[in-house]
Amino acid sequence: MYKYLFGPVPSRRLGMSLGVDLVPKKVCSLDCVYCEVGETTKLTLERKEYVPYARIVAELNSYFASNPDPDYITFSGSGEPTLNSRIGDVIAFIKQVKPGIPIAVLTNGTLLYDIQVRSELKSADLVLPSLDAATEAAFKKINRPPETLTLDQYLQGLIEFRKEFSGKIWLEILILPGYNDSEEELQELRKNIQQMKPDAVQINTLDRPGTESDLHGATKAELRRVLELLQLDNMEIIAAAPQRKNIKSYRGDAETAILETIARRPCTLEDLVQILGMHRSEINKYLDVLDSEGKIEAIQQTRGFFYKKS
Repeated sequence: MYKYLFGPVPSRRLGMSLGVDLVPKKVCSLDCVYCEVGETTKLTLERKEYVPYARIVAELNSYFASNPDPDYITFSGSGEPTLNSRIGDVIAFIKQVKPGIPIAVLTNGTLLYDIQVRSELKSADLVLPSLDAATEAAFKKINRPPETLTLDQYLQGLIEFRKEFSGKIWLEILILPGYNDSEEELQELRKNIQQMKPDAVQINTLDRPGTESDLHGATKAELRRVLELLQLDNMEIIAAAPQRKNIKSYRGDAETAILETIARRPCTLEDLVQILGMHRSEINKYLDVLDSEGKIEAIQQTRGFFYKKS
């Protein structure tokens, strides 16, 4: 069992994806209201070696020695991966020992204003930043950044990264009804996206509850309205969660283990992590599918959302 690697997980966008987690839960540069990993416990822009480089490399060497190559190696997990000051070194190591495996970085994009961060990501093949707000008020309401981070700084980092990065950029926008779906907000988003020039814009919404109980996902009709208002050629709505079952890395035994566990007693995400020994990001993928199929339901209690069989 690995501590910093997880999966391969059934990724809607990346197929059979091996996750690399470079920060502890929940070290992040944002405290987004919708985050399925949970509330940010260390809100920071400080970069350091949160997880030692040597430990990541040791786990990667072990994985490569006894497993088939995944479709992607993806930096994601418990927080913001670019906060780890050795991310560039880990990318360089993978490129040296496994040059044929593409590398993806799932990032909120907040640290791209830093020229050093932009330089460290240059060797990646695909970067998937997120952008949920185009006005300062929406940015603070949805993403809850540190006081020292402004939206202008954030946006400019994304624009500069596009100028310097030769790989693919897929920009993800998570739509929250009542938060960022007004016509004014979407028109501002459109202007910013045109400046960033991503290769693709992917519209997403909540699959399950976030950190705030009043949030709910957008309907298909609401997402289509967003596409119509933004009027960009390279946009798509990300595939629904059930389609993960068609990915070869989808594990029926993992789904069964989750269902059998919550059949005995309702569990939080962290309960499932402790009981099953799986990474929270991997468990989240299966919870998304089970929730979309109506096999589980979430109940909010003092300690958070508890999942039980429907």
